[in-house]
Amino acid sequence: MINRRELVGSAALGALGGASLVLPASAQQNYPSRPIRVLIGFPGGSGADILGRFFTAKLAEKSGQPVLVENKPGANSNLAVSLVANAKPDGYTLLFVANSNMAGSRFLFKGLSFDTVKDFTPAASFAQIAFVMLVAANSPIQNVQQLVEHLKKTPKAVHGVTNQMAILSTAYFHQKTGTKSTEVAYRTAPEALPDVVNGTLDYMIMDGTFAAGAIRQGRVRPLAVTTAKRIPTLPDTPTMMEAGVPDFDFSPWWGVYAPAGTPDPIVKQIGQWMNEISTSPEAAKFLETVASLPLSDDGPGTAARLQKDIETWAPIVKAAGIQPQEIK
Repeated sequence: MINRRELVGSAALGALGGASLVLPASAQQNYPSRPIRVLIGFPGGSGADILGRFFTAKLAEKSGQPVLVENKPGANSNLAVSLVANAKPDGYTLLFVANSNMAGSRFLFKGLSFDTVKDFTPAASFAQIAFVMLVAANSPIQNVQQLVEHLKKTPKAVHGVTNQMAILSTAYFHQKTGTKSTEVAYRTAPEALPDVVNGTLDYMIMDGTFAAGAIRQGRVRPLAVTTAKRIPTLPDTPTMMEAGVPDFDFSPWWGVYAPAGTPDPIVKQIGQWMNEISTSPEAAKFLETVASLPLSDDGPGTAARLQKDIETWAPIVKAAGIQPQEIK
C-alpha cells in the first residue's frame, strides 16, 4: 500500500506538468495524434482491469491510436485518481474509475489531494456493475437470512473488503440487519478470493466482474446481488431487497474522466467513442459475462449521475457510522 506522503508527492509532480496548459486549436483538431494513457487504480487481473482492458482495446480501434493501460493500485485507488487529476489536460491521460472512488472517497478518507468534482471533467459512463454477496461453496449458509442468523450468534465472524463500495455496502448491511462482523482489508479481489473459497472469511461483498468466474466454477456461492434488479448473469440470485434487506441498492458504475481544463471538443470526442462502444452488441455480450450492464451517459449526464451519488452517499455514511480514515 502507498502512504499518504507518496500520494501527495505524486500529485505535486503531476501538477507541475499540468499547470496553465492551453492547447492550440490545431492540437484539438488533430486529436489524437499519439498514444493515449488510461490509468486504472487496480492491479492486473482484477475485475476493474478485466473491464478496462475490453474498453481500452475498443477505444484504440475508435481513436486510431494505441491506448496504453497503466494499472496504478495504491491508497485504495486514490493514487490513480490523484495522478490523473494533476496530469496535463490534453486528452492523453484519462482515468477509468468507479463511482465508489469518485463519490465515496470524500467520505471515507482524510486528506485527499484532489476533489473528484472540481479536478475532473467527465467524458462518459460505460458500465454498471453488480456486486455479489458470497460465501464458500461448501458453507452451510444458503441465503442472506441464514447469514444474518449466523452473524448474530457468531461474535468472531469476519468479512473481507477491497474497495470503497465493499466497505459502504457491508456497513449498510450491518446497519439494516443489526449484525456485526470484523473487517479484513485486502489489496485486491484475487487476494481475497481464496479466503472466501476456504471459509476463512464468513462472507464477502465482492465486485461481480471478478467474482463471476469463481461463481461459474462453483468455488463460491452467491447469496444476493447488490443491484435493485436481478442481473442476466445470475438470474437465479436474488437482490438484497428480495432477500429481506430493505432499501439496499448499490449499483456501482464506471466512467471515463479527463483532468479539469481538457478542451471540450476533445472531451466530447472521447465521450462519443465510449458511447459507441458501450452501446455495441459486442459490449453487451461481454458485459453480460462479467455481471455488468452497459451505460452510455455523455459528459454532463455522467457529472449529474456522480453528483446524485455524492448526495446519496452522505446520509448513508453518516447512518452507518463510518469515520473517515487516513490514507495508508
